[in-house]
Amino acid sequence: MGIIKILHTLFGIFGNITGLFLFLAPMITFRRVIMNRSTEQFSGMPYVMTLLNCLLSTWYGLPFVSPNNILVSIINGTGAGLEAFYVVVFLIFAPRKEKAKISGILFVVLSIFSTVALVSMLALHGQKRKVFSGFAAAIFSIIMYGSPLSIMRLVIKTKSVEYMPFFLSLFVFLCGTSWFVYGLLGKDPFIAVPNGVGGLLGTAQLILYAIYRGNKGQSKKSEEDGRPDMELGKSQEKEKEKEIPNTQNGDAKA
Repeated sequence: MGIIKILHTLFGIFGNITGLFLFLAPMITFRRVIMNRSTEQFSGMPYVMTLLNCLLSTWYGLPFVSPNNILVSIINGTGAGLEAFYVVVFLIFAPRKEKAKISGILFVVLSIFSTVALVSMLALHGQKRKVFSGFAAAIFSIIMYGSPLSIMRLVIKTKSVEYMPFFLSLFVFLCGTSWFVYGLLGKDPFIAVPNGVGGLLGTAQLILYAIYRGNKGQSKKSEEDGRPDMELGKSQEKEKEKEIPNTQNGDAKA
């Protein structure tokens, strides 16, 4: 039992480290967003759903909800602060339609968290509070891990990984796997199950990256490569137009 407890703590610490890198990974993306003053084709959905997951997981890990899971609260509390920053930046630079969409989803996210927190505090106690909060955290953890599916679909469609950052995919895999083991050792299905799903989806993202990594930015390159051909075609058409009058003048002289 002593060894299991030590391993449980070690995987929790490792989960905190990989989780921190996971939450910091979008900094590269948002540096690009701020420099270009545009969200381009990046989706704001993963950041809003991650914010909800962090809030619910922070709540679940608190001692009066789920004993011996304070490591869960520490990393997810940090993540909630970072994700809130990403969402604000996204809303500043997103197009009007996308801004309205993400704002609406953000309102729903905050409403869900407030409802879970109030119900679990005022209406539930002991094991019932843990189970209720754990189910809520697990469900939205799975949704969070599944939110990049739209980006994965874009990667398959465009055959380019330009909008699926490698480090984000890597740390989804590492974070999901480490917390999955942490949940297994602690016999906590509310941690093990959603993070097991996260580890599998992280693996799928890494496989896609390995397949299409050589095509990064290919769509833009192909467009640029096409422009000289179009310009050459136009110049050839102009030369043909010039030749027609010259031929007619030659016939007249004859």
